[in-house]
Amino acid sequence: MGDVAKDLTSGTVGGAAQLIVGHPFDTIKVKLQSQPIPLPGQPHKYSGAMDAVRQTLAAEGPRGLYKGMGAPLATVAAFNAVLFTVRGQMEALVRSQPGQPLSVNQQVVCGAGAGVAVSFLACPTELIKCRLQAQSALAVAGSSSVAVKYGGPMDVARHVIRSEGGVRGLFKGLVPTMAREIPGNAAMFGVYQALKQYFAGAQDTSGLGRGSLIVAGGLAGAAFWLFVYPTDVVKSVIQVDDFKNPKFSGSADAFRKILRSEGVSGLYKGFGPAMARSVPANAACFLAYEVTRASLG
Repeated sequence: MGDVAKDLTSGTVGGAAQLIVGHPFDTIKVKLQSQPIPLPGQPHKYSGAMDAVRQTLAAEGPRGLYKGMGAPLATVAAFNAVLFTVRGQMEALVRSQPGQPLSVNQQVVCGAGAGVAVSFLACPTELIKCRLQAQSALAVAGSSSVAVKYGGPMDVARHVIRSEGGVRGLFKGLVPTMAREIPGNAAMFGVYQALKQYFAGAQDTSGLGRGSLIVAGGLAGAAFWLFVYPTDVVKSVIQVDDFKNPKFSGSADAFRKILRSEGVSGLYKGFGPAMARSVPANAACFLAYEVTRASLG
């Protein structure tokens, strides 16, 4: 099996592990991000992450925490295959000699390159996911964008293509998606490499145990969100914005309006669930990737 096939297979397994562990946290993150701004004197729909969990379980049961999982589940193989395969191919380009361990800076470059590639897959996938996850939160505000009750991922896709400018509508929010994926993946793969080298005490990290890989993967995932979280908030509000009566004219406008109406804290709505998800989900992803990659030789 060639290196590309190995990365494709390992990335798929890693992505599946990441999704299963992390999706409930992601649902809560999007609900917090996309809840409407309350009228003066009125409370938010959700007072915090735990309140969002309680309300979701009360209204929708445990299945509500996995709402919108169909879209990422359908594309998780492609997304993680692209991410790890592009990173693997970039590693081959920047490596001076075959088999030579890469430096942290080289992994940062490889991560950024992989971020460019996955942005074009992440954008439509996350638009569908965010629409499904945000429906109940937006309904409280009486937004016309939720007049259509999406029956599932394919229903969202059909509605967007039919009513929001064709296939181009699925790429709403591409700019903030790229602003998240490029620096986020650069940070994640750079931190992952730095921690592995620290644990190994050398550039060669091939002998690391699973415990070290779990810690390195979890902290690398946390680094992703520490660097780019406000851009994810902007992406989410852009993607769930009403097509016919938009609140935001673009990413910069969304950033300014959130900052003006809610302050800096508005750019970190859902940060707790995102970080709570990121550590175990990415620990599972990197461990599954490394174990599968090693088993393939």
